Amino acid sequence: MPSSTPRPRASLVRVLDDLGATLLDLVHGDTSRVDDIGGIVIHDRVDAPVLPRHALVLGVAIDDPAEIAGLLGDLGRQDAAGLVIRAPVPFTDEVRAAAEASGVALLGLSRGAPWAHIATMLRSVLAEGDVGGPASETLGGLPSGDLFAVANAISSLLDAPVTIEDNSSRVLAFSSRQDEADSSRVETILGRQVPERYARILNERGVFRDLHRSDQPIYVDEIVADDGSVTLPRVAVAVRAGDEVLGSIWAAVTGPLSEARAGALRDTAQLVALHLLRVRAGADTGRRVRADLLSSVLEGGQGARESLERLGLADARLLVLACTLAGPGASHQGDPSAAHEQQRLADAFAMHLSAVNPRSASALIDGVAYGLVAAGGSPEEAEARATRIATDFLGRIGDRSRPIVAVGPAATHLSDIVRARATTDRILRVLREAGGSRSVARLADVQTESLLMELRDRTIARGEQLTGPLARLVEYDRQHDGQLVPTLQAWLDAFGDVTKASEALFVHTNTFRYRLRRVAEVGEVDLLDSGQRFALTLLLRLWPGLAGGAEQESWPDP
Repeated sequence: MPSSTPRPRASLVRVLDDLGATLLDLVHGDTSRVDDIGGIVIHDRVDAPVLPRHALVLGVAIDDPAEIAGLLGDLGRQDAAGLVIRAPVPFTDEVRAAAEASGVALLGLSRGAPWAHIATMLRSVLAEGDVGGPASETLGGLPSGDLFAVANAISSLLDAPVTIEDNSSRVLAFSSRQDEADSSRVETILGRQVPERYARILNERGVFRDLHRSDQPIYVDEIVADDGSVTLPRVAVAVRAGDEVLGSIWAAVTGPLSEARAGALRDTAQLVALHLLRVRAGADTGRRVRADLLSSVLEGGQGARESLERLGLADARLLVLACTLAGPGASHQGDPSAAHEQQRLADAFAMHLSAVNPRSASALIDGVAYGLVAAGGSPEEAEARATRIATDFLGRIGDRSRPIVAVGPAATHLSDIVRARATTDRILRVLREAGGSRSVARLADVQTESLLMELRDRTIARGEQLTGPLARLVEYDRQHDGQLVPTLQAWLDAFGDVTKASEALFVHTNTFRYRLRRVAEVGEVDLLDSGQRFALTLLLRLWPGLAGGAEQESWPDP
């Protein structure tokens, strides 16, 4: 494999080199103006996100020239790198003038390419070094893990357009010159997946079987599809790491390869395997690095400031979010399946945060996926936006694993971040004990419950024993099954409404009134005294479960 001069890693030039012709087209602008894209941002008409410097903005569902011109002006003031609009872009005089005035490059996204696909591809191109680490090593003279650079190098060796695919025929990267291939290849690139009708024919021919059985390149004759379209022949080779098949390389050719080129393709498969393994290892390493950096920030210890800078969040007001499982999988120590479920949730949470706000960082720490999100506007507006982000996330992933999300207060200084993390932990505890009745909360939503839990913790730590009226009621119920504590609890919950309280316990109102009189007699308590009512309510909250009745297996000692 020949050595290669490293191309710009995070620039519009690099983006168009890798994704141009097939997915993106430059409509207007200077791609060399910005040499470092700061992040991929999906524009939201209703709730405009906070943009990092030199953002590449995806203008989903924007096609009105006036709106495009206005957006270009806004992006220019925020120093954005480019705006992507679905082709054909209405390049009117108004849009041209706005693009020239703003300096923002205007790009068109090919019709048929899903926005999620282009967002994924863009993040793949720009992902390397996303936590501010040192320059990466090279493999075979190419940047480690840079599959687009590898695809272009293989394309030069074979003189043919190339794709690198995973075991599900999803495109991981592709070379330039895809316009020299056929409509099937273009459709594959646009959809990031080999079309089902072609995959079915390849499977019927036994191509995938032969590919996985051999370490030699496989020649595939042209395919005539049901619609009469004809593909170019293909040459494919499996990419292996030992006995594991990691994926495959596919080249669109005009005929069988020469022996020399077939040998070169076979050799490149070994190099691609190293890059794929590096990508896999890099994902794990990246998780650990982000977890270490984020942990340092959340704990506020030595190096917290540097960690915040490496995460690219040193100059922003931040919100702390925390996501975890509310159900049995909430604590996953010693349970591999629960740990896997928590990691899956954390990965989805990180992806969601990066999609809605590129100025964010997330990592799994001690079973909780913490996220730092840059926030604009007032603290109240920032919390409201974060709550919407959390609600949208839970709405997308469903409630199979019963996830919960805590939204902490806005933080400006490192000390604020530490307190905000502690606040999210308090909120998560309340949400867990709520048993799934609530899935997203801010401190304002659960502050009373949180304070009661802290008071309960102190009570338990001191070994406090139940005394006074409630202790006498508990002892009476234990000896006589009098149901006095449940009666008192129901009456307090119903604000003294006997009819409502008796219905809650499924007893006659006269029976309930009799039990209520016994509560006052046995407990030696005046239920008309607001102070005594408050004290009883507080004690019932501090000793949960007292109202369970005589069927309860164990009672606290009075």
